[in-house]
Amino acid sequence: MNYLAHLHLGGQRPGQLLGSLYGDFVKGRLHGQFNPEIEHAITLHRQIDVFTDRHVLVDVALSRFTLTRRRYAGIVLDVFFDHCLARDWALYADSSLAHFTADVYRVLAAEPQLPGRLAQIAPYMAADDWLGSYREFAVLDQVLRGISRRLSRPEELAAAMQELERLYEPLSEDFRLFYPQLQAFAHNHLTAPR
Repeated sequence: MNYLAHLHLGGQRPGQLLGSLYGDFVKGRLHGQFNPEIEHAITLHRQIDVFTDRHVLVDVALSRFTLTRRRYAGIVLDVFFDHCLARDWALYADSSLAHFTADVYRVLAAEPQLPGRLAQIAPYMAADDWLGSYREFAVLDQVLRGISRRLSRPEELAAAMQELERLYEPLSEDFRLFYPQLQAFAHNHLTAPR
């Protein structure tokens, strides 16, 4: 899952939203450097990644890719699944996507010490509405180009958009089957006694 899904699944309180994003920017063991709510959300982020990586429906979706190497197909699928979530937001959330993303950007702007690279990209994320823009399929090309600039072998993502166009419907169906299961997993984690 990519940013939007993690934010949607990780709880809506400010600490939960922050931790849901921090999961991509904070590595290693957590030693109390953040408040417990943030650390709990980082832990959930990591558990969501494990659940996703091991799920049979995700394996099916990844097996559809032929031009993008399996290692990078996972990145492409994460981005595509965020597109599916944004596109079909009303099926999975109670508030509008615009309201949700405005809340996220407000929480990010109010946090004075975002970790690492998140501190650098958060202003751009809000200014360009990265999260809301995922509902437009064409935006994925720009997202994948940005990701490829950070890879040691960027050519591996060269055919990603071509594959996503070809696989749009079957991957959308994979998402429709998988995401409710992921929601249930995250909900169980959020409501479990600590």
